[in-house]
Amino acid sequence: MKAVILAGGFGLRISEESYNKPKPMIEIGGRPILWHIMKLYSFYGFNDFIICAGYKQHIIKQWFADYYLCNCDLSFDLAKGESIILKKNMPDPWRVTVIDTGLSTMTGGRIKRVAEYIGNEAFFLTYGDGVSDIDISACLSFHKKHGRLATITAVQKCSQFGLLSLDNNRVSSFREKEKENISWINAGFMVLEPEVLGYIEGDDTIFEKEPLMQLAADNQLMCYRHEGFWQCMDNLNDKACLEGLMRSGEAPWVLWK
Repeated sequence: MKAVILAGGFGLRISEESYNKPKPMIEIGGRPILWHIMKLYSFYGFNDFIICAGYKQHIIKQWFADYYLCNCDLSFDLAKGESIILKKNMPDPWRVTVIDTGLSTMTGGRIKRVAEYIGNEAFFLTYGDGVSDIDISACLSFHKKHGRLATITAVQKCSQFGLLSLDNNRVSSFREKEKENISWINAGFMVLEPEVLGYIEGDDTIFEKEPLMQLAADNQLMCYRHEGFWQCMDNLNDKACLEGLMRSGEAPWVLWK
């Protein structure tokens, strides 16, 4: 299965960092948060990624282009213009497809633009700014068991995100954020059947609005309730929180140690 990661937005709420790089490339513990997300999927054996890039997408492409060399020990003979790989550190077994999905394309439009790379199979979808200790395999098993088109992971937070109304584990409605709510919210880490792409019209479609709302109305949207750790890096305070956890050696999402 492929894991599609939305990584094309402007990251305006953390503009102190995102003015010169895409938000998913902001580093936590010396590595882009995008890398942390990919390591989680890889921990559960999912190593085929599609990155929906946009804003400053060349930085994401360059980072992966250099990834192999940056994880090797090298010797440079500048007089001869030669380089020798001294030690090949085992790279991550990833296949990474980075697609420029447009500068101002909405989330649904970005997914639609990579449809040809997804193919006619179920796929994972998540956001490029949130980490968690979610059991990806358990979430996938839950999705396969209920047999509907879409599974969205829900966590409980003071909500600044889209709210989920739940009937057992079925999503009965999907609402826009409200003030001063503590509720189950959309945390990403979704599992989607290819038919979900038919709910997306084009570049201007916000996936969290009409597509998810319609899936809920069609009784095709279920939630996997995650009661463990989840944190979105939405602003500098969130970044500092994640950095603190990394420094403490107790980052809950780092399962691959």
